Amino acid sequence: MRVGIPKEIKDNENRVGMTPSGVAELVRHGHEVFVQHTAGEGSGFPDAQYEAVGAVILPTMEEVYDKAEMIVKVKEPIKPEYGLVKRGQVVFTYFHFACEEELTHAMMKAGAVCIAYETVEKRDHSLPLLIPMSEVAGRMATQNGAYYLQKTKGGKGKLMAGVPGVKPAKVLVLGGGTVGEAAARIAIGMGADVTIADVSLPRLKQLACEMPQVHTLYSSEHNIRLELPTVDVVIGSVLIPGDAAPKLITRDMLKLMEPGTVLVDVAIDQGGCFETSHPTKHSDPVYIVDGIVHYAVANIPGAVPNTSTTALTNATLRYAVALADKGWQQACRDDEALSKGVNMVDGKITYEAVAKVFNLPYTPLVLSEE
Repeated sequence: MRVGIPKEIKDNENRVGMTPSGVAELVRHGHEVFVQHTAGEGSGFPDAQYEAVGAVILPTMEEVYDKAEMIVKVKEPIKPEYGLVKRGQVVFTYFHFACEEELTHAMMKAGAVCIAYETVEKRDHSLPLLIPMSEVAGRMATQNGAYYLQKTKGGKGKLMAGVPGVKPAKVLVLGGGTVGEAAARIAIGMGADVTIADVSLPRLKQLACEMPQVHTLYSSEHNIRLELPTVDVVIGSVLIPGDAAPKLITRDMLKLMEPGTVLVDVAIDQGGCFETSHPTKHSDPVYIVDGIVHYAVANIPGAVPNTSTTALTNATLRYAVALADKGWQQACRDDEALSKGVNMVDGKITYEAVAKVFNLPYTPLVLSEE
């Protein structure tokens, strides 16, 4: 199969769809790999490293899309790429369709096979291709919360750890999944006073056993409201796979918080879990509403692209190789988890949650026998 790896063009997105190590594996399996010139430089992987393992370097994004039967990316295609996606072409990336109606219609029009990293789901409901970036995003959410808590950045002027005689900052983590756990672990390591809220009592029990320093809280609107007057950083990390995130903090709840409180919305890729959230960029990451600092960068792991690209390739490579070796239909027949990643085929939405969000027709995935 001809596999294309274009350069990411989203604002300050320095990750790349695959490391040279991943490309070497595809080449070893007999596939042609086309990498756009300088695609890996932002992650610390120059063209020479890709050429050394057998990739062909192409000068433009247009040439990569034109030659490839499968595109492997990090972030969803954006407007300049919409017209480059071809009918029947497999696009393997993070799509987050549920919060991107324009993208949804663009990919329906293109007629591509859209396989979304974030909805590849195993029988135990784990999300193997979301986990590595969630681990990065959770860790960075706490780092960014601590940074913007500084008075010079709009925050309250509190140190996360405090000092002897001064209490540490209070951190509330909404959602006890991969992001929430990672955020809580870093916050504990910084010396903060950490509470993690979730609706799953078994998960709260597990987190309490694994992190005895953390307070656990059943997540309800009432309980969240009680926490907000004394909290310093809130990290929103709730996830409903493939669907829009619920709004756990509404506009009226902002008045319960002290000015300079920092909200970090890691769920912004799925529409955000704070009512006042809107996507921001690394070049302009924060804004203030009613005195409350909002950080809502939609590609948080893009700030540490070397780590992120390597972690992502570690997770996606086995699926990319299967798609290339077998074709997408056979690969999905052989792997139920991968089949759940198929969000769209030939202009039809095959992931029910996406169809419901936009009130569009849902077509169950049918895999033809080859």
